[in-house]
Amino acid sequence: MLGSSGIFVKISESSPSLIAFYRAFLALPFLFIWMKYEGSSDESIEWNSRNLFFLFLGGICFAFDMAIWNWSLSFTSVANATLMANTAPVFVVLFGLLFLSYKIKFSFIITLLIALVGVFLVIMPGEKAMVFGDSLGLVAAIFYAGYILSIKDLTNVLKPAKTLFLVTFITALCLLPISLIESGGLAITASEFILLLAYAIFSQTIAQGLITSGISKVSAHLSSLVLLMQPVAAAFYGWLLLEEMLSPIQIFGGLIVLVAIYMASKR
Repeated sequence: MLGSSGIFVKISESSPSLIAFYRAFLALPFLFIWMKYEGSSDESIEWNSRNLFFLFLGGICFAFDMAIWNWSLSFTSVANATLMANTAPVFVVLFGLLFLSYKIKFSFIITLLIALVGVFLVIMPGEKAMVFGDSLGLVAAIFYAGYILSIKDLTNVLKPAKTLFLVTFITALCLLPISLIESGGLAITASEFILLLAYAIFSQTIAQGLITSGISKVSAHLSSLVLLMQPVAAAFYGWLLLEEMLSPIQIFGGLIVLVAIYMASKR
């Protein structure tokens, strides 16, 4: 599902930050319904400094991740931006080891590197390096890593639906002033509203909802590695919907990613 996010951003007529704001803002009602459906047995949680820190860190990181990645698409190709964004697992491992005392086996790091090689083969950027746009994609990956680590910590004390609703609420608050400054207002056309509503439902409510539920059950670094399925899915969409041919090298790269995910996730 996340593999289709770039399509929504590319066909939207709004500014990058405004697209990110509406993705978060329009998803809130649906996330609220999911939160109420899931139940509220965890409402007695003690909001200590750690929980509040990861709540605001997750919201802020996700806001900057979406805004910066959307902007990167204006300065580089979808392939390059996707490749840079999918370096997030590297930063998840790095931050987990340095700041959160994660115990990560060396074999997992090797598997991660193998998966990243597969991702590179799938993407195979055909255009020359666009330093500014590619750098934005890399910065977005750093913020996405912070988001994943924050979500993982919060789901230890909150249910997935409540975690995603609260973090998305903080994200929308962060993006609101950025969008106002960048766009000069929040006005959009009716057709643009429908497009961004579909984007919010598909990418933020359903896709991020599934991701948050998954992260609550496995480690953060394994979650980030499994998310390398995203560029493989994007390549598949291109073949299925846009009749873009897949080269044997791209297919081989996709198989490498799938095998690496299996190697990392099997008991």
